[in-house]
Amino acid sequence: MNSFDDDNGFPAADDTGKKQDGKGRDVAGNVNHFPSQKELEKEVGEYLARKYGGRVRVVSQMVVPGRLDADGESGQEKREGKGSSIEFDMKPEELEQWLDRFVVRQDRAKAVLATKICTHFRRIAYLKNKKSSAQPVGNIKNNVILVGPTGVGKTYLVKLVASRLGVPFVKGDATKFSETGYVGGDVEDLVRDLVKKAGGDIEKASCGIVYIDEIDKIASTRGIHGPDVSRAGVQRALLKLLEETDVEIKPAHDPISQIEAIERYRKTGKREADSINTKNILFIVSGAFSGLAEIIRKRQSRNGMGFGADVSTTDEHDWLRDITPQDLVEFGFENEFVGRLPVTAVLDPLSEDDLYEILRNPESVVITSKKQDFRAYGIDIRFEDSALRLLASHAFREQTGARALVSVLERVLLPFEKKLPSLDVEHFVLTEEMVRDCEGELEKFVANPYRAEFITRYETVLRQDEERLAERLAVELPSVWEKRGMELNDFRISLIARMCTREDLEIEDASSRVLFWIKQIRSYQDSFYRKHGMTIVYDEGAVDRLLDSCRYDETGLYARCERLNNIFEYGLSVVRKNSGRDTFFIDADAVENPEGFVNSMIRESYREQGLDS
Repeated sequence: MNSFDDDNGFPAADDTGKKQDGKGRDVAGNVNHFPSQKELEKEVGEYLARKYGGRVRVVSQMVVPGRLDADGESGQEKREGKGSSIEFDMKPEELEQWLDRFVVRQDRAKAVLATKICTHFRRIAYLKNKKSSAQPVGNIKNNVILVGPTGVGKTYLVKLVASRLGVPFVKGDATKFSETGYVGGDVEDLVRDLVKKAGGDIEKASCGIVYIDEIDKIASTRGIHGPDVSRAGVQRALLKLLEETDVEIKPAHDPISQIEAIERYRKTGKREADSINTKNILFIVSGAFSGLAEIIRKRQSRNGMGFGADVSTTDEHDWLRDITPQDLVEFGFENEFVGRLPVTAVLDPLSEDDLYEILRNPESVVITSKKQDFRAYGIDIRFEDSALRLLASHAFREQTGARALVSVLERVLLPFEKKLPSLDVEHFVLTEEMVRDCEGELEKFVANPYRAEFITRYETVLRQDEERLAERLAVELPSVWEKRGMELNDFRISLIARMCTREDLEIEDASSRVLFWIKQIRSYQDSFYRKHGMTIVYDEGAVDRLLDSCRYDETGLYARCERLNNIFEYGLSVVRKNSGRDTFFIDADAVENPEGFVNSMIRESYREQGLDS
């Protein structure tokens, strides 16, 4: 692409890394294509980032704000492609591995969700891109039903998937809906909410995810009349949505919507689309299904009568693993309703060890939320491992799954959250003693918050958090960096871990920032070649030494690169004059002591000319 040439070191290189002469030509004299708007924004963004710091970005009015990666593109842009078109290329194992980062256990449920959701969106993309316009008759969707007790992560799993895919997502509780003619919400409102979440983009909304919780509450009881009539009615109302139907975006019975549509037509002269088709909308429903295990047990007991039958299992969850559609029908669902939910996933109850692993997870939403609460007051809170163990033990006794972690953590930390903002403290570590006696330990801490013991324990936990995260990054990040053609070593892993731990960054954000810094360092090489006709190449050790400048202030990277280029400019010109060399490899020592490196190179060039006495 074309590059701008000025004295501020704007990188003159196209996307393939070819050197350019500042006039839109590479060094071979070939005229490059005229840059697109996106390419221009990218180049100008890099220039501003180099001059004013890595956080500067150029954002067009046509670009949806989102997390930017090292190439200056948002994750949402990459997931959704251009406009509303479906560009889905994720594989089931990739999505499952991503879910493993956030969700403890539930291996079977994660595998089922990852597989069927990836297949669902891949099939949409495939059918849209088919050259033939012929479509299969009928429509079979991979709608999913999740079964599991409260607090095991059913809702969290679905939200994670929707977030990762970048598709519109809405959640509703089945208990608030009723059959048409009864008091209550209309199930079609879920689809209308999906359009709102998509910003009015109907095509985008038509490929969204609708999640309905507490679906077990609309199961009717055989032989009972009254409220159960409405429950069965809600099931029937959902039938068409689960398969395929058109939903009016502006329902006729809603006068406000109709008035808004008339006003919009009066101003723009354009009619909005009247309806949205649910053919490609994925429905996921979930519930605790209390009593379902007993239905399965009775069925298996009947089927297992006779010699050799094994019906000794007493664990309720063991029975749920053998769930069949007929069990759901007996539970109170209609045959047609169950038939439209062909995929079933059973989630495991959480043990005390599982709750502890949730708290230890660097990306645990429970711990991250509390850290952000304290960071709002300028306080960095850490948790000793023994304290997390005790918190998990207390939460397990409440038997409400991961939800208990939040309530237990609030009870323990509330006195500290009230008192510490009034003190001049920057960090705080929750210990096992504080969990056992929060009021008493708070008094001790307030009496002397700078006691050496408190500081030592905080620094120990901080170091352990960084090391634990670095171990995890060493497993998860190499494949990501390999796709970018970048080398990921121990130093860069530790730098990313430090940024995540101390700056409250997400892993993707920290990794993308380091990748961007490396790209900026390479751009200084291109700038040096364009301005002086000499090539300098920073080896990986030199790059790491420069990255070290970003530990506390990323602007230090740009200042250091500018200083190095100024030092190399004079000294290496002398070397080229004496020896004819025009390519120089810069190692970590040269970055640390550029004057010594240049002087050594000059002396060597004079010796080669026989001028050194």
